[in-house]
Amino acid sequence: MTNNPNHEKINYVEFAANDLKATKAFFEEAFGWSFQDFGPDYTAFNHQGLDGGFFKAEGASVQAKGGALIVLFSNDLDSTQQKIKAAGGVIKQDTYEFPGGKRFHFTEPSGNEFAVWGQL
Repeated sequence: MTNNPNHEKINYVEFAANDLKATKAFFEEAFGWSFQDFGPDYTAFNHQGLDGGFFKAEGASVQAKGGALIVLFSNDLDSTQQKIKAAGGVIKQDTYEFPGGKRFHFTEPSGNEFAVWGQL
């Protein structure tokens, strides 16, 4: 038995990225993330709610194709959406309401789909 509160909890997430440079630049510009490269085919991020990384590969995580949807939180959805567009992201589903909040979906330059939600 362990006393570590992270025992058997989701700890890390990895995404395929066909263009690591563009994906890194997007998250740096849109959200202020920083990365640590581990060779030419892997880059990692941390302190973003969940640590993770991007590895060089074809393909992308898209919810409609069975990919897990990572959802970010924003205090100002309109501002976040503008930053995403300015950084080269593509809005895939416009903002809509659901019980308890509202959200929109976007893809980053390598095609991975994410969502951003905020409270009503």
